[in-house]
Amino acid sequence: MSEKSYHMTPQQFRQYGHSVVEWVADYYQRVENLPVLSQVKPGDIQRMLPAEAPARGEDFNAMLQDLDRVVLPGVTHWQSPNFFAYFPANASGPSILGDLLSSALGVQGMLWATSPACTELETRVLDWLVQMLGLPSKFLSTATGGGVIQDTASSSSLCAMLAARERTTKYASNRQGCPGGLVAYTSNQAHSSLEKAAMVSGIGTDNLRLVEVDERFAMRADALSRQIEADRKCGLTPFFVSATVGTTSSNALDPLPLIGAICAENDLWFHIDAAMSGTAALCPEFRYIQEGLEFADSYTFNPHKWMFTNFDCNCFYVADRKALIDTLSILPEYLRNQATESGAVTDYRDWHIPLGRRFRSLKLWFVIRYYGIEGLQYHVRRHVELAQEFSCWVQQDDRFELAAPAPLNLVCFRHRGGDKANEELMSRLNASGDLFLTHTRLDGRFTLRLCIGQTNTEQRHAEGAWRRIQEEAGKV
Repeated sequence: MSEKSYHMTPQQFRQYGHSVVEWVADYYQRVENLPVLSQVKPGDIQRMLPAEAPARGEDFNAMLQDLDRVVLPGVTHWQSPNFFAYFPANASGPSILGDLLSSALGVQGMLWATSPACTELETRVLDWLVQMLGLPSKFLSTATGGGVIQDTASSSSLCAMLAARERTTKYASNRQGCPGGLVAYTSNQAHSSLEKAAMVSGIGTDNLRLVEVDERFAMRADALSRQIEADRKCGLTPFFVSATVGTTSSNALDPLPLIGAICAENDLWFHIDAAMSGTAALCPEFRYIQEGLEFADSYTFNPHKWMFTNFDCNCFYVADRKALIDTLSILPEYLRNQATESGAVTDYRDWHIPLGRRFRSLKLWFVIRYYGIEGLQYHVRRHVELAQEFSCWVQQDDRFELAAPAPLNLVCFRHRGGDKANEELMSRLNASGDLFLTHTRLDGRFTLRLCIGQTNTEQRHAEGAWRRIQEEAGKV
């Protein structure tokens, strides 16, 4: 009599795997009919879960049934075509399948030697994207720079700030700790991750200057220049500037050529965060958003936002990989190996904070190959068209006004009735489950945001959202 192994056999995996794929396919067919924003109250999900783990293994089919009973009521459906909140976090069929294969392989790609395919596929796919997006050739692995897949843009911004810190202090900060007097700059509309990077890197939020913006909510280059000059006169050391291509609040585009020239003149590390909007550069007509990128020391964008690659997948590029590697490399004895010692391979553990890393490039590879450049461009263009159409609808309704320019796929608008009316309007819409919007504050005023970028959003979904907005506007 053989001893029970408790493992799932290959035969069982095949059987249950078919059931899971069927569940996922069914979910995508019905997701647009589910309430977009979860309707549960705090604690509802926990009350459906036992207080203790099961002593014996349970039937897999029962576990799958509990997805519908327990999990789905507590899910806000980011994959719904009626999801217009925040920025998208998109998945797609080829991405999901690529991620499944990555999970099955279970690769730990910290070193080239621990899985050569994990490293070399990543290098090649990141080089593809340089060409696909029209990025400067200095970001190619065959030049002085190169790209790496991080988890999020937050991690990329932190790595950029650390590399800038070390370059400025001639790599003394890693040994002695961060000295006082280093000053970083970004706009007051930049993502909060820059503040966290200042905290984690030891720069301190008091030394992160939030530069004022213009009427389009883009960083004012003249204000940046004045602030740098003022800090130098106070004996401080400016070292890092982060500009944004598509701010979170309003999709504002910072003037990269002007900011880049200031950075070059002052020998400052120039980082560019294009988290969502960078994907638009797949289309040549939108590449104006990255004019000035030739000045950049580092650049980041998220395929997991608008390029149909499920979370997490962030692409981070540097113009000088040596500066990044010298900042983050550490080689204990247990990681030493012949390939690394040869200097002929890339070890991506030296390009980011964690040691361990997943085979993320596999899902990105699947997405690019399945859609092709043509397919990706088609969907980006369609999303921008829908957003521009929505912007026109807003302007044609006397009850509403645009709150900011809408260059791409985000529309910021508000009801003319004031903050209370807009808050009530958003609450009513989100509570209905028909769609999901989020807000920001622009010029101190409560502003609604509608972002069109979910993988399966079509004309009818945009039209349905506007119809519901108009209906609820009549009740506030």
